[in-house]
Amino acid sequence: MSPEGIGLVMLALMVVAILIGFPTAFTLMSLGVFFGFLGMAQGGNGFIVFDLVVLRTWFIMQNDVLVAIPLFLFMGYVVERAGVLDDLFKSISLLMGRVPGSIGVATLLTGSLFATATGIVGASVTLLGLLSLPQMMRRGYSTTFATGIIVAAGTLGILIPPSVLLILYGFIAGVSVPRLYAAAFIPGFLLAALYVVYIVVRSARDPKVAPPTPIEETQAPPREVFILFVRGLLPILSLILFVLGAIFFGIATPSEGAALGALGGLILAAFHRRLNVTMVKESVFLTVRTASIVGWLLVGSSIFAAVFARLGSAQVVGDFLLGLGLDPIGFVFLVQLIIFLLGWPLEWTEIVIIFIPLFLPVLLTLKVDLVWFGVLSAVNMQTAFLSPPVAMSAYYLKNVAPKSVTLNQIFTGMYPFIGIQLVALALLYVFPQMALWLPDLVYGER
Repeated sequence: MSPEGIGLVMLALMVVAILIGFPTAFTLMSLGVFFGFLGMAQGGNGFIVFDLVVLRTWFIMQNDVLVAIPLFLFMGYVVERAGVLDDLFKSISLLMGRVPGSIGVATLLTGSLFATATGIVGASVTLLGLLSLPQMMRRGYSTTFATGIIVAAGTLGILIPPSVLLILYGFIAGVSVPRLYAAAFIPGFLLAALYVVYIVVRSARDPKVAPPTPIEETQAPPREVFILFVRGLLPILSLILFVLGAIFFGIATPSEGAALGALGGLILAAFHRRLNVTMVKESVFLTVRTASIVGWLLVGSSIFAAVFARLGSAQVVGDFLLGLGLDPIGFVFLVQLIIFLLGWPLEWTEIVIIFIPLFLPVLLTLKVDLVWFGVLSAVNMQTAFLSPPVAMSAYYLKNVAPKSVTLNQIFTGMYPFIGIQLVALALLYVFPQMALWLPDLVYGER
């Protein structure tokens, strides 16, 4: 068998192994080493694959951009344990008291703000489920409506900066992370705004799914409102604006901004009187665990991709895709369809790290804007995160929801929000300037 054919067999086995449930990172590494040795041995130098392993591992280790990932994760875990969400939800609930579906709107807005401070979907969905689901159910909200709001709000962290997904994509595609953050800002908050409009309109038209909050509970002394604002809303907003502003305007690199965010998270925890050794220790442990998973995935995928390219299989795949004769817009549509389908059985990390690199050479040949493509893919993967059968947000919520809440009810509640995400995806596909206007304004056209 030719080296190119060996590479294609390696790719097929990788997909099968991941779908079966083998650990992704070590599957990539083992397949890369074995098939790399097999294919390169035909040229009389199979042992060069071990040099390739060392070089690719070192390449991942010395990249400065990736330092932002554990720092942003640490910020997120600290903020999660600082009790910020509770005060934030209370302050927004009070401000939204007379709006139809007020608790649902408060949940969505809280999730949007929390997403900018954490970017951790599992943490957002879990905390929102513990905090707002009991209140919505106590108010008589429809179970499907309430659970749909929570999972939709929790997944905004995939898209809204500081998104770990965008950091990984920027590293893999060689795109500026600050430019990606600026590009994701409008689509992310537009999606949140569409969610809010849907919640308000549906609550107003059908009060049975979201009964209005009693008037006496929407009124509070001005002093209480001010205290809730200062304690719940102002600190988290200050942290967000400080960190993202420093990155957007070039005052700090993404890694430096992440370090500022980690420090700000500790200050925020101290402000809420939750800063202690146990909390910091737990946050460090969770950060190391999550960052290690991402790191091993990057190493494994880098080795796999290097072997795949060395065997000539990447050129074969590229020639096949170019041979389809699609124009840039048509090719982007095809890739987005593939990403959406991959989102059913796979996590976004596997899609970004393993599969997107296969399409990048063709995207560059067709001169597709990689910033727009990255944001489009992020919205797409957020949609896939809510799409059954492997909609992880639903499982996160099911773990903390009352036993009376079934998985089918959560799935049913997600469908309208999936429809909204598809609308946002279509708008971004038709109007690329939604993503490109802000980065061009801040950083200039490329």
